[in-house]
Amino acid sequence: MESSASNKVGQRLVFHETGVPLEKLQVQAFSPPAPTAGQVLVRMLAAPVNPADLNFIEGTYGVKPELPATPGVEGCGVVEASGAAAYQAGDRVIFLRRAATWATHTVVAAESLFKLPATIDPMQAAMLKVNPATAWRLLHGFGKPEQGAWIVQNAGNSAVGRCVIQLARDLGLRTLSLVRRPELVEELTQLGGDVVLVDDEAGLVAAKAALGGATAALAFNAVGGDSALRLMNLLREGGVHITFGAMAKRPLTVPNGLLIFRDIQLRGLWVTRWIENAPDAEVRGVYADLAARVAAGTLVQPVDSAHPLEAFPAALARLTAGERAGKVLFAP
Repeated sequence: MESSASNKVGQRLVFHETGVPLEKLQVQAFSPPAPTAGQVLVRMLAAPVNPADLNFIEGTYGVKPELPATPGVEGCGVVEASGAAAYQAGDRVIFLRRAATWATHTVVAAESLFKLPATIDPMQAAMLKVNPATAWRLLHGFGKPEQGAWIVQNAGNSAVGRCVIQLARDLGLRTLSLVRRPELVEELTQLGGDVVLVDDEAGLVAAKAALGGATAALAFNAVGGDSALRLMNLLREGGVHITFGAMAKRPLTVPNGLLIFRDIQLRGLWVTRWIENAPDAEVRGVYADLAARVAAGTLVQPVDSAHPLEAFPAALARLTAGERAGKVLFAP
């Protein structure tokens, strides 16, 4: 019988088979186990509901679940008990690897944790692993654009898009962001976006005029389909088009001329692969930089709502709400 870290009974969301998240998820009571040597027991403070988490439940993500499973690719928590010298009770941490964060408690290997500044907002810290790191890699992992260079992106109001705008601003790069709705233009301009346009053919014409032609160094695609093609048409010769999402669920269609005459490069980014394959010192250096920005309030992601675990149907409903104004999180 596994030992318990306390007399308290925890909760977690579990699924026993893959499928529609609302149908497969259920709340389960459990006794949080005491950590063994090299492990840490973390009490969860907040954990986002990401599209990747839903894909994990559906069985369509790049990593398949070992059933039964608890979802949760990221989150922020506080150490309750530690079997590793590097972490003490009270330390605030995030998880650099999947950690079953849709729970009140989770036990993980100490090496998978990252210690945070004590003053950091736990809700913001909970969203640190995926979107800010994705934006960082988009801006740093595909060549280093010169100061003042243009970066173009679709889904500019997404969590990653907002992080790109804020990081690019601090790096001395200019952003042109495409969005689906005109009411988002002013909001992203206030955030620091240099040019924000509606993602349609008229927007493409306006984008070319704003850039003075096809002059962008990098293009960040989270949509696919026609939107991705519009980004390609804004790239300079030899520019790099990076796909990291597929919101429209439509493939890329690339005209031959963009490859032959413009030498456009097509790349992909999955931040999980970078975390797993990059040197540990590099990964931790990036997160130290990002955590400092979050703690200082210069890198912010909007929060729509926070929900207890037992209210997961309401959390999932908010995720698809048309008027949603930021990330949806669990706050056990």
